Amino acid sequence: MRESVLITLVSPDRAGLVERITKVILDCGGNLEQSRMARLGGDFAGILLVSIDESALSRLMTACEQLDEEGLRLFSRTTDAAAATGRFAGFVPHEIVVTGADHEGIVHAIAAFLAHEGANVEELSASVSNAPLTGAPLFAMRALVAIPPSVGGRRLREALERLADELAVDVDIKLHAGGGATP
Repeated sequence: MRESVLITLVSPDRAGLVERITKVILDCGGNLEQSRMARLGGDFAGILLVSIDESALSRLMTACEQLDEEGLRLFSRTTDAAAATGRFAGFVPHEIVVTGADHEGIVHAIAAFLAHEGANVEELSASVSNAPLTGAPLFAMRALVAIPPSVGGRRLREALERLADELAVDVDIKLHAGGGATP
């Protein structure tokens, strides 16, 4: 029987980190099913979903602990992907894109709105870059969310647009055809 293991990692950024962690997974008989990894500031961070035979699970957990000696901070735990799929059955996947001048609280305001609506944030990425001519900080966020079937699309869109006006940002919400959102 195969187990699903969620691994999070943080390390000072350096060449070879992805090779090192994936070698440990491979050497233990694991398979990398999904991952998100990036350099953030001067560190490298990642989340990985690994499938592994339950007989090799303890070996993988021990190997992850030993990476701590190399400066990689890892946390690992088994997870049940099927349980999440069941909890959000019937939810409708949407993509939300928010852009505008950067200021504090944009992500929190959008997340609070979505939580109030009972939506599940399945993926979220946000960044700040400099405008080409002025150098002003520009905010960009992309989120994949699963919206409860009881929430009307038109009402949700209108409420999100009102919130965007309050935040002085632009927002686009559309049905998401595939990828990270729960069907």
